[in-house]
Amino acid sequence: MISGVPEAPPEAQPEESVSERLLHAIVEQIRPVVVGQEQTIELMLVALACRSHVLLQGVPGVAKTLLARSLAATLGVQMRRVAFTPDMLPSDLTGTMALRGDELAFRPGPVFTNILLADEINRTPPKTQAALLEAMQEAQVTIDGESHPLDAPFLVIATQNPVEYEGTYPLPEAQLDRFLLQVRVEYPSAEHELQMLSLEREGVDPSGLKGIRTVVSASELAALVGEAQATAVATEVASYVIALVRRTRELPSVSLGASPRAAVHLLAAAKAIARLRGRAFVTPDDVAQLAPPVLGHRLVMTPEAELERFGPEDALRTALAEVPVPR
Repeated sequence: MISGVPEAPPEAQPEESVSERLLHAIVEQIRPVVVGQEQTIELMLVALACRSHVLLQGVPGVAKTLLARSLAATLGVQMRRVAFTPDMLPSDLTGTMALRGDELAFRPGPVFTNILLADEINRTPPKTQAALLEAMQEAQVTIDGESHPLDAPFLVIATQNPVEYEGTYPLPEAQLDRFLLQVRVEYPSAEHELQMLSLEREGVDPSGLKGIRTVVSASELAALVGEAQATAVATEVASYVIALVRRTRELPSVSLGASPRAAVHLLAAAKAIARLRGRAFVTPDDVAQLAPPVLGHRLVMTPEAELERFGPEDALRTALAEVPVPR
């Protein structure tokens, strides 16, 4: 230090946001149980921060159910799993009026929980699939004209198998639009698969599942939502979102492009992921990275495009390549 000149204070480190801290804590708890799915965990937290829902698409055996169980354990909230089957009725999900003594009383169904795992959602008829719409959109269920609110947080994690379609009922576009994200759960890498085989187990279940601790409080969950909502968005970035969404409607390979609600969802998801990554502002990269899981399941391709095996992912790559990125 030069004589008479005070030493400059060390550069202050930016304070870690609640969202960033929660992501690190949750990943650390789940990693010993589910190997190699950090990105999926991050996207599930994006849905939670946006008070929305996520559709997990993947073949059987890639830990979709285990992910949901592990996330619920870290949050310390109630989770229920419903196996959607062809004979399932809407009342099996939402609840029904039952006679108790001399009076009719409402008996809540499994939808009255914090995390609902809708397993193989495309295996149940449309009327039962539609029973979820009000719960997902309004966080309530109406039975015999009376509304019954759902407790917060309420997160639907639905799964479907992209390989076997026999005996299934594909979700209509209107219901797919209620999911903030569709996440493809892929096979793990060879390295991750080797780590998975080295995990201690009780039977075939990872023994580490019992050791997952609750690392999120109710106030931190509220802060997760609040931080996402308060994330700054520049006009140029908002215009980029609109340009991407509008471009999907103009592509010749797409018969039904992304809706205005898709633009709202894309920006909300970008704000949440920015916070989870330690930033208080959205970048164009956030928007571009979230575009496939937010917009992909909302696009309907033309028959000609489907014959050419040109899917929503290809259409989004085209849109991202053609829309100028703000600098």
